[in-house]
Amino acid sequence: MELRHLRYLLAVAERGNFTRAAEDLHVSQPTLSQQVKQLERAVGAQLLDRSGRSVRLTDAGTAYIHYARRVLGDLAAADRAVSDVADLTRGSLCLAVTPTFTAYLVGPLVEQMHSRHPGIDLQVREVPQHRLETGLLADEFDLGIAFDGPHLAGVDATRLFTESLSLVVGVEHPDAGRSAAVPVAALADYRLALLSGGFSTRTHIDAYLAAHQVSPRISVQADSIQALVEIVQRTALITVLPDAIADSHLGLTSVRLEPALPARTVALLRRDGAYSSAATRAFLALAGELIRDRGYPTGGSGGSSRLSRKVAPT
Repeated sequence: MELRHLRYLLAVAERGNFTRAAEDLHVSQPTLSQQVKQLERAVGAQLLDRSGRSVRLTDAGTAYIHYARRVLGDLAAADRAVSDVADLTRGSLCLAVTPTFTAYLVGPLVEQMHSRHPGIDLQVREVPQHRLETGLLADEFDLGIAFDGPHLAGVDATRLFTESLSLVVGVEHPDAGRSAAVPVAALADYRLALLSGGFSTRTHIDAYLAAHQVSPRISVQADSIQALVEIVQRTALITVLPDAIADSHLGLTSVRLEPALPARTVALLRRDGAYSSAATRAFLALAGELIRDRGYPTGGSGGSSRLSRKVAPT
């Protein structure tokens, strides 16, 4: 058995077809078929069901392929470790973030990372938090930035800072210069633009409003923070967003709510025991430095602390 046998099996299983798998692998179909049969003889079991219109894994193949993926994943990690260089002249990093952070944190982080280490290939993925955590466990992402858990078992979380939220209005809005806080009950008289359901920020806002038994008129629901920013800058509608977003846009200003919305803890997530490349270590140092420079509250006496609340995968 050789590594190519495992790669060939995975390709056929994923494509469900020898012809398409052969095209992907740049080998002939007879060669691919012969190699897979060699693997089946070595294993002593039929791994693929070839009787239907598409090729499918047998029960034995389903059990076997789990470990084949693990072997190839471990070897890929070994290759990354070998190619990793201490001076960061090359390398790669895949960062996953929940949607809130693309509005104010991703830009500065990428700017600093690219400025200091231009040889690092950085991939940024915006995903929902549950997808972020399963992706970390599957080694699809190196790091994640999301909100504090509870987290899936196997996901390690380190506190970065606390995020506060306020009313956000355009600079031409009558309340733009308001120094006094807006009582939560007064929101019943406002027209709001909010993120649509499914966003963790919207869930956070809805829980706050429900706790205070306030039902404001929601005139607009948007599927992106950038859309909300544009809407609030151009209309008399108000929204609720992290203070950091208002601070980073000249056309926006924040107004305090009374009582304030509960702050949220922002955490850096990674798979427990994951390989820490030079690029990962550089990014972690850079993130800590940027958070200190911007004065984001850490919710403690300084520095990040470990968060350990976890739940079993579902």
